[in-house]
Amino acid sequence: MRYLKAVLLFIYVSFFWSATNCQSRSKYYLLIGSYTKPADDKGIAVYEFDAKDGSLNYKSTVGGIENPSYLTISNKRNNVYAVSEKGRAPGVVVSYMFDRIKATLKKLNEVAEEGRGPCYISTGRDDKHVFVANYGDGSIAAIGINKNGSLDSTGIQSIQHTGSSLDKDNQAGPHAHSILTSPDNRFALSADLGSDRIYLYHYNADKQKPLIAADPGFVSVTPGSGPRHICFHPNGHYAYVVNELAGSIHVFDYKAGSLKEKQLITMLPDGYQGIIEAADIHISPDGKFLYASNREERNELAIYAIAKDGRLKFIDRQSTMGTAPRNFAIDPTGKFLLVANMRTNEVIVFRRNLTTGLLKLTEKKIQIDAPACLKFFKQAH
Repeated sequence: MRYLKAVLLFIYVSFFWSATNCQSRSKYYLLIGSYTKPADDKGIAVYEFDAKDGSLNYKSTVGGIENPSYLTISNKRNNVYAVSEKGRAPGVVVSYMFDRIKATLKKLNEVAEEGRGPCYISTGRDDKHVFVANYGDGSIAAIGINKNGSLDSTGIQSIQHTGSSLDKDNQAGPHAHSILTSPDNRFALSADLGSDRIYLYHYNADKQKPLIAADPGFVSVTPGSGPRHICFHPNGHYAYVVNELAGSIHVFDYKAGSLKEKQLITMLPDGYQGIIEAADIHISPDGKFLYASNREERNELAIYAIAKDGRLKFIDRQSTMGTAPRNFAIDPTGKFLLVANMRTNEVIVFRRNLTTGLLKLTEKKIQIDAPACLKFFKQAH
């Protein structure tokens, strides 16, 4: 009898643990950066996202930061970093500790960097530096990360881009719009909208100035394109660049810090003559589909299948059901895609068809002022 009771108790505990663990693994945190109003103190919001049904539940907000329009999350630590975008004013970068039990952010410190108008931030895969792209003056910065996750205010490396291109309104000078490290963490790539260039740098975390220009130091894209954001295929062999001004995507073969263009594909329907303002780009976790957003008159996502050689084939386009999809994110399970419609103050949840890549609108959404960046964070298990 005692043996039977022990067995039953073991089965019960195992079932309970399994059910609880399974449930926790379906839930993630969603961090939302935004453009703030002068009088508010909202800043960065934290929601719990359930990958079973796409639901969102509010957890917390941290204020005291103006326009945290772009966020990044450390790879191995519980740290979050945000730019404070102030037009063309000098940039500020803020570090936070994220409590994955309480779902709250605690500010660690902030540092000023020389560049103006920071619009993008990413973390090196070794968690030793954050990298900032400054749209206002076309510069980038590398900022060291201390052992506790705070930012090192000493010895910030700043690099000035140069050049201009066809669009005199938007390309009279350089406008760095993104920077991220390569999958092997040996290089950094920066898309510059103003000069129509993708800048290439060697990255050595142990150097006082970790970024050194590669040779060649950049590749040029089609004049007037306005490269904005970059993403890598999960296999690390292909890089994709969304072009804001042309509404197109460049596909590159990537190897050891070099890019070789293999395809240029439009995001626009045939004969389109309206406003173009492409924004964000992401690939599904399985590497089979690519999505890119277009704002202004289009307000939609262009959907592509990715061939084995990395080339794109257009599948469909999906309305974002709102205005100005500045940013979007695919949840870690790949089952959902969330869109931040900045001008209509909402985050909309779509369900992804894992086989076809197509999107289906769900009833899940939240209202939030001027959402500009979505980042998923794992819960504590």
